[in-house]
Amino acid sequence: MGKIFGTDGARGIANKDLTVSLAFNLGKAGAFVLAGECSHTPKILLGADTRISSDMLMSATEAGICAMGANVIRAGVVTTPAVAYLTKLYNCDAGIVISASHNSYEYNGIKFFNKDGFKLPDETEDQIERIVTGEGGGSIKTHDAIGRIFKDYDCVKEYSDFLVSHCNTDLSGLRILLDCANGAASNIAPEVFRRTGCDISYMNADPDGININKDCGSTHIDNLAKEVVKRNYDIGFAYDGDADRLLAVSEKGDLIDGDVLMAVLALHLKENGLLAKDTITVTEMSNMGIDVFARKNDMQIVRTKVGDRYVVEEMLKSGYSIGGEQSGHIILLPFNTTGDGILASLKISQILAENKIKTSSFFDIMKPLPQVLINVRIRNDMKAELKNDVEIQNLYKSISEELDGNGRIVLRVSGTEPVIRVMIEGENMEFIETRAKTVADKIKEKLN
Repeated sequence: MGKIFGTDGARGIANKDLTVSLAFNLGKAGAFVLAGECSHTPKILLGADTRISSDMLMSATEAGICAMGANVIRAGVVTTPAVAYLTKLYNCDAGIVISASHNSYEYNGIKFFNKDGFKLPDETEDQIERIVTGEGGGSIKTHDAIGRIFKDYDCVKEYSDFLVSHCNTDLSGLRILLDCANGAASNIAPEVFRRTGCDISYMNADPDGININKDCGSTHIDNLAKEVVKRNYDIGFAYDGDADRLLAVSEKGDLIDGDVLMAVLALHLKENGLLAKDTITVTEMSNMGIDVFARKNDMQIVRTKVGDRYVVEEMLKSGYSIGGEQSGHIILLPFNTTGDGILASLKISQILAENKIKTSSFFDIMKPLPQVLINVRIRNDMKAELKNDVEIQNLYKSISEELDGNGRIVLRVSGTEPVIRVMIEGENMEFIETRAKTVADKIKEKLN
């Protein structure tokens, strides 16, 4: 068995990589590691997104949890940030979400949260993985020690109430269009925005098990952009399958990525005395434009490796209040413990309403440097060879020298897909496009 956990939980094609037996064993091991020392009967909250395999994998995971003597609160179809919030609200010993986030329907995943609603550090995931692969893990329970499943919790309402409680501005003057990605936000986001009084419409909110993220949501923004312009909306918001990401579209149809949204939110927090240590935490993939923005506004930028949980770890360690990723994970620690697309979209809407500004004005706050990103699909077993291939590394060094501090090149192995991401930023679009294609072609040649 290869490594189970990537940058965001265990993930793979359902019933091929992520099997029912693996889900059962992850449920058992997770219950043992996260709740095994309890003096009470442990309880674990479990939610899922809308993909066809989620019911199957949720049932298998629940069975593993119950086999270890823990009870399950079945939240049903909810977003990943809802699981994080509800785990803490209900005083659970852990939370688990069945979701492959932005991936297409054939994939699924299992993500864990600790009792405080935070994703697990590498060491804890490694401990769970060791148990799954046969290194200890305690005994399964029998008789009256077997766990039970409870389904009568009003999880969606509790989470929706939490979201609405953090929107204390009248949004009635805004026209907003939501793209729910046929995912977990489909039944939550439209109702939450409806309660704020704005003029709300939505699309891709009719999940059938296989249309999650299909030509919609935060990974396919074009249709949302066309509708926003055609129907004169003030802003469009796009979530991914489990709604822990948010991207937006301006009234002119321009994409507003996570970096720009973080800059806008950070400025709002600073103006209200909530930007801890005047710092934004981002990853190595965030655009250099956010550094320029920070210098202009007397803020600091701290970078981590890619993965929203690494951003959160740094935020907790150093006491920061906002962080995230260009891809749309936006963490607002004063409000929730993980990236929350619906919460972030409410906060952005507040900024528009309070300041009576156009969404396109966000680019006056932060202007991204020209950037090219190419995703190169490779053989999964060749991921580790990226750092070892001399030709690829020499090409990387050569381009870095050409950029001479006026841009950068990043080569990153995806933790969730058989993909290497080639990202180059610089002042000249033609130059960076040409160089990115050269690197992508070399990776295809050497790692396939």
